[in-house]
Formats: sequence, C-alpha cells, structure tokens
Amino acid sequence: MMTRRWRYLAVVGVVLLVAIALLAHQWWQGEGEERLEGGPIALPSTHGEFALSQLDEDQLAVIFFGYTWCPDVCPMSLAVVRQARQRLPAEHRDRVVPVMISVDPERDTLARLEAYLASFGEDFIGATGSVEQLEEIAERYGVVWRKVEAPDSAVDYTVDHTASLYLVDRHGEIRRRVLHSPTSAPLEAALDEALDAM
Repeated sequence: MMTRRWRYLAVVGVVLLVAIALLAHQWWQGEGEERLEGGPIALPSTHGEFALSQLDEDQLAVIFFGYTWCPDVCPMSLAVVRQARQRLPAEHRDRVVPVMISVDPERDTLARLEAYLASFGEDFIGATGSVEQLEEIAERYGVVWRKVEAPDSAVDYTVDHTASLYLVDRHGEIRRRVLHSPTSAPLEAALDEALDAM
C-alpha cells in the first residue's frame, strides 16, 4: 500500500516539474519577445525592393539572419523553414513568406543570395543592405553578429551570428521568436499559433 502511494506521489511530482519547466520556458520566450523592438524592414532583395509593409494583413515573414558562406546553421535553419512551410495546411502556406537577411554584405550579393536560396525554394527572399542598415535592423531585432577572421581558411573569414527565426507581421511586430532547432517542430507550432491568432 505504501509503495502505491509513493508511486502516485512520484508521478505527481514529475508532472508538476514538467509543467513548471514548460511555464518557465514560455515565460522566458515571451519576455524575450517583449524586449525586442522589431519594426520596419526595407532592403534590396532577390525579388526587387523588399519591405515588410508589402505583406498582406494575414501574412507573416519568417526572417532569418545569416549568410551564404555559413557551413552549417544557415542551411539547416533554411531547411527547417522549408520543411515547416511544406507541412502547413495549403491555405496557410501562402501566408508565410521566408526571408533571409544576409549579415555578410561584403560577399553576399543579390545574385549570390538568389543562387543560394534557389535550393530551398523559388519563393525564398534574400535581402541585404549596407553595414549601417543591417546594424540598425539587427539592434531592433536583438540580432548579434561579428566577423571572425580565418586567415588559414579558403573563405578568409566566417560570421558568428544569432540563429533565431523571427515571425514578423507587416507592421514589424515580432509575433514569435523561435530559437534554433535542427527540427521543424518548434517553428511549426509557432506558425500554427501565430497564424491562427491573425
């Protein structure tokens, strides 16, 4: 009889710990979003001039800050965006606009961005601008990046950068920030929630 009671208490304890951990995670994600200003983005892109204000009221941009010479995180994140969009119901797919903003304007021309993004989908938009433009946008979105010299490498330098995905509406409001993940599940959940709320 005592063993059964201890088992019951152990199960209740584990359930409470999981619930507390989930609430803490949701609070932390929400706190991060509140601190981020977001705001308008208007940059030259692979699809002409791109601006968030061009989105329809029911659309969201999934914005990723990266660069084409990135060996791992960038292609993985863009593949996650592609997979999450493919798994959305057909009526939601057109409401999601994938955008990669390059934080390597020195090497990432629009032509290079277009060629790079072609493998993820023809509707993926690549955008970049001057260092000053990118720094101003990055500050508002809480994005950090820095150039890391690699003199013994064929690429001369790499760029360390924030790897989150930002779900942003036409007004520049960050609806969700999704931390880097090798799977599409977190992005799918965030998109479902954000799109349903619009």
